[in-house]
Amino acid sequence: MTETYVRLLCPECRKGWESSPNDLPSHKRTFHCPNCHASRRLAEFTRTEHDLETLKTLS
Repeated sequence: MTETYVRLLCPECRKGWESSPNDLPSHKRTFHCPNCHASRRLAEFTRTEHDLETLKTLS
């Protein structure tokens, strides 16, 4: 079985990383950047529409 990841990018500090959808809250919940601690809905951290759809489907 292949593990799925979503790509995230902080809209404030521009730090990018990958994470498993299982390790993340719902796309509607507030998320905090691990680098600068910016707080926004998790959906705003997804890099692409595909990453957002993956997150919605698997979380």
